[in-house]
Amino acid sequence: MGQANHFLRQLIINELPLGNHRYQIKNMSRVEDALKAADETRALIIGSGVLNQVAELFQQQFPGKQAVIVADSIGNKIAGDAVSNALKNAGIEQLPPFIYTDPHIYAEYSYVEQLEASLKEHQAIPVAVGSGTINDLTKLASHLAGRRYVCVATAASMDGYTAFGASITANGAKQTFNCPAPQACLADIDIISKAPADMTASGYADLFAKITAGADWILADSLGAEPIDKNAWSIVQGGLHDALSNPEGVRAGDPQAIEQLVEGLMLGGFAMQSSKSSRPASGAEHQFSHLWNMENHLNNGEHISHGFQVSIGTIAISALYGVILKTPLDQLDVAQSCSQWPDAEALAKESLQIFEGTDFPEIGLQETKAKYGNAEKVAEQLTTLKNNWSEIRNKLSNQLVPYEEAKRRLQLVGAPTEPEQIGISRKRLRETFIRAQYIRRRFTVLDLAVRTGYLNQWLDELFGKGGIWEISE
Repeated sequence: MGQANHFLRQLIINELPLGNHRYQIKNMSRVEDALKAADETRALIIGSGVLNQVAELFQQQFPGKQAVIVADSIGNKIAGDAVSNALKNAGIEQLPPFIYTDPHIYAEYSYVEQLEASLKEHQAIPVAVGSGTINDLTKLASHLAGRRYVCVATAASMDGYTAFGASITANGAKQTFNCPAPQACLADIDIISKAPADMTASGYADLFAKITAGADWILADSLGAEPIDKNAWSIVQGGLHDALSNPEGVRAGDPQAIEQLVEGLMLGGFAMQSSKSSRPASGAEHQFSHLWNMENHLNNGEHISHGFQVSIGTIAISALYGVILKTPLDQLDVAQSCSQWPDAEALAKESLQIFEGTDFPEIGLQETKAKYGNAEKVAEQLTTLKNNWSEIRNKLSNQLVPYEEAKRRLQLVGAPTEPEQIGISRKRLRETFIRAQYIRRRFTVLDLAVRTGYLNQWLDELFGKGGIWEISE
């Protein structure tokens, strides 16, 4: 097999193979099964030197259709022109490309509206060329315009390429809008390996977050809050540790390490397609990121990448789990824990107060109401926790990467590992542990901490004298 095809991954559901190439099939059953479970994406190509296959991919998925490239100025230079030439050489008619020229473009709804308005003037199929922002904008705008699209990924910067839903800031809050994933996706490792190191580190951090997200799902399943979807779980967790095994190689742009990372990120998206939820890939660590976005947090006036926010969130939640695993919850005083649990009226008042004066004053009320359980329900959950703590603890221990190791790997890949690196003070990080629990109805370790009544005790250990983030008075 030639060098250009060494890392090629071709997966077409109910389609003929592209060209006459032969493809490596090692370790492909897991990825192929994942694509079969992903009912929106029909074709995926991952490999070195595969950008020239975009035209054949487009023809197979959208025969006889016009194409329109969607990119920002940078993405257009990196791959947009090459994609356009490939489509042209294959005789595929194209409309003039839609290029975002704003150098500060981010996933915000006004940019969706710009693209939506343009798409509604024609019937061409969008070909999104770029990283996460361009993909999410195109994903939602295409859906609103009533058509599917093709994604050409240029960086391993996040898991949203193949994900159901688009993460867009609207009305001051980061929201996930329901919309289908791309019908086809192509990722050329040669291009992605040359992406800025910070973008790749961001993607690695987003993938690493699946460790703590999985632990949160184990908790939710164990306490009867949300059962694990075994199919989605196996898709995202099956090869996760392999994909995270070489942070040094990822940092250096090693093609094999990058390919493993891209594959892992794509699998995360397929798991979300399969479950029609971000649960397989998102837990409390993502709630940190979402909260900071909602609070319009900037670092020296600049937006912080999703992956870099999640890096700090993942380290923070890993540290919290480390404290929890040392706590003898098999000796939990359930009655004492339940005695401090607020009734629905008190919780409503509390959840309104915590976000008073923000751009999102009622989100706490909305989300905590959706997951609220009365004292009897909490007692049932905590009794289950107490009686089964040994088993639950073992499951969590097997799932989690200890705080020290998580920090080491994220440092090696070039992701931030201290809150100050993204402009978050230690005091604000502590407050985030408290506030983030209110903004999503998803059951996570933060809900466990609140229900047991141990949250402040555990935070004192993390932020008190001798703690990981000791706050000096």
